[in-house]
Amino acid sequence: MGAGSMAGRVSRRLGLGAGAIIGGRVALALDPSVLTRLAAGRRVVLVSGTNGKTTTSHLLAAALRTAGPVAHNGSGANMPDGAVAALMAGRNAPVAVIEVDELHLATVAAAVRPAVVVLLNLSRDQLDRGSEVRAVAASMADAIGAHTDTAVVANAEDPSMVGVVAGSTATTWVSAGGRWSGDATGCPRCGEALRRSPGESGWSCGCGLARPDPEWTVAAATVLNGERAIPVRLQLPGEFNVGNAAMAIAAASLMGVEPYRAAAAMTQLTEVAGRYAVVTHRGRRLRLLLAKNPAGWAETLPLLDDRRPLLLVVNAREADGRDTSWLWDVPFEDLAPRRVVVAGDRAADVGVRLTYAGIEHTTVADPLVAVQLVPAGAVDVVANYTAFTQLRRRLSADRAGGAT
Repeated sequence: MGAGSMAGRVSRRLGLGAGAIIGGRVALALDPSVLTRLAAGRRVVLVSGTNGKTTTSHLLAAALRTAGPVAHNGSGANMPDGAVAALMAGRNAPVAVIEVDELHLATVAAAVRPAVVVLLNLSRDQLDRGSEVRAVAASMADAIGAHTDTAVVANAEDPSMVGVVAGSTATTWVSAGGRWSGDATGCPRCGEALRRSPGESGWSCGCGLARPDPEWTVAAATVLNGERAIPVRLQLPGEFNVGNAAMAIAAASLMGVEPYRAAAAMTQLTEVAGRYAVVTHRGRRLRLLLAKNPAGWAETLPLLDDRRPLLLVVNAREADGRDTSWLWDVPFEDLAPRRVVVAGDRAADVGVRLTYAGIEHTTVADPLVAVQLVPAGAVDVVANYTAFTQLRRRLSADRAGGAT
């Protein structure tokens, strides 16, 4: 553990990164059982799913901190090395909130024996790495099946997640909402088409699998639990973040934090790992939004201000997935007319998609050059994972060099 902590400090000192990955990676290489030893004696909550992991884990950590110190991989480093780094950094915290990549849930759960697992949603993401949704769901189902004494908080609106926890007897169901259902049209049990009634919530299949009755539901900016109506006054935008808050409040309740207190603590968050932050750069006020896949983009596009110019930045690196076919499932046709500039490694791919959507745009590879092509003032920026982190880093370096 000492070598891992030192590697993290060296990485930060040399400006190579936050040290969240390298420190944990070194510790794991030297001691494969380090995650189990670091988790011993703690109550651990794991948060997993395709979209919303980072935000939900931040909301949950804020709620649990009202009761004491919490270890948390807040940077979004969600592989086993990130979990190790978080537990090393918060060595004295009796509680941990760990965001976990879906395909690593089984490994991390086996090591930490979680008190609670929060399961958000499943949709297409990084197809070349994670395969299709059913394969990911099967891996997660194995993880849940191996920990029958673990409490589960799961999204009742997502048929894939209902299939994942079908055998669990300790599930708290949350109606977290969501606009995207394109990856949940078939029954996870028998494969037949699900029945959905227009204008009504819920879904069902002829085989008997159906949307469970939720204990927690979202109604506008309120989370309902029985006769309790808990106001959720987030500074984070979007209906989907109220759904994330509902999941976090349900998990916090299982961990002993009163729901009203949990919701109040969440109001302090204004950004999550740089998401929703506003950065000033050369006369532009850039609002930074992250979207990684069709489901994420479908939730993000309604947040855009029609009066603002828009910068889209898309890469296709290992952490993003090399396959960009998902661009054709994003409803870019819904974009209102405005100044649109496209940048990133796959700017040309996005440009082709926008052309077919009938959206006028300008394409330039370098995001900082692209910023100069939009008018001064407020600008919305939507980027996928590596494009987002790279842009933040370059904006920070530019500001350090004296630009404003």
